[in-house]
Amino acid sequence: MEAIRAICLFSGGLDSILAVKVLQAQGVDVRAVRFVSPFFGSRYLANPSPLIQEVAEKWQVRLEVVDITEDYFPVLKSPDHGYGKNFNPCIDCKILMIRKAKEIMEASAARFIATGEVIGQRPMSQRRDTMRVVERDSDVEGLLLRPLSAKLLTETMPERKGWVDRDSLYGFSGRGRSNQIKLAKSLGVTNYPSPAGGCILTDPALSKRIEFMVKTREDIGTGDISLCRIGRHFVWPDGAHLVVARNQAENERLATLISLGKHLLKVKGFPGPLGLLLSKGISSSRLENAAEIVSRYSKAREEGKVDVLVKEVDSGYESVLSVSPCWELEDTDCKHL
Repeated sequence: MEAIRAICLFSGGLDSILAVKVLQAQGVDVRAVRFVSPFFGSRYLANPSPLIQEVAEKWQVRLEVVDITEDYFPVLKSPDHGYGKNFNPCIDCKILMIRKAKEIMEASAARFIATGEVIGQRPMSQRRDTMRVVERDSDVEGLLLRPLSAKLLTETMPERKGWVDRDSLYGFSGRGRSNQIKLAKSLGVTNYPSPAGGCILTDPALSKRIEFMVKTREDIGTGDISLCRIGRHFVWPDGAHLVVARNQAENERLATLISLGKHLLKVKGFPGPLGLLLSKGISSSRLENAAEIVSRYSKAREEGKVDVLVKEVDSGYESVLSVSPCWELEDTDCKHL
């Protein structure tokens, strides 16, 4: 008898682990897929092999890691279903993942898609009405099974066709985890991670920085998101954007990202941070503002006047600005982002 194959979205959390194990217990050949981008799972973008090995060893799950960065940026800029509390397009994100999972399903002769979603667990993307929208807009109606909440949802094709036994699925709902923990114990699932925020777009501070980047830069890429995760950020009403490192480690990190900016700033003769001014076509007064802020966070902050070395990133041309360290941000007409 030919094995029933399924694609299961796999975040690595308890719910997605259980969704896979519940299907495996029914003899389904499950191919787990972890979608990653600079916003979630970014640590696995460069080298997913350790994660794949860990998942196989801990839970006997065959995992594929898929980078969806290229498809994600257009969704982030203009989500059909809007944003959540922060700059997080959760509904459109889930739709994108399900669409990509459908492509994998069709290419691998799998019959349906599964997720570890639980009704009511997340306020935006796991409401009953939202889950129906995701299924509809992903063009997978009838083929999307949520094993942990299946008994509370409309019967799917895998259940009607007998590919899975509906009676052996579950009817979990709400934000509690007691049912999942009990199920994990019965299935022999151990060493599962504690709940944790997975997407940086739900972080209030980071999401504000990323939103500013998206709205003020013509093109945005993985490096820009890396910039958002380090340093102090200062922005002006005209769109100018300055990133100032907070320590030596961030100085080193910022030095690898200078190609994303237009001017690199460093106080001469004193220890202190690097500053990267991202905006092009700025006025000389705005450049002085940036130099004043960079000097504020250096060891020269008590000096009356300091020299700040300014290097044009594109041309390599260097100049020196003599400025007074800035103590009041309002004096430079900027705000700390």
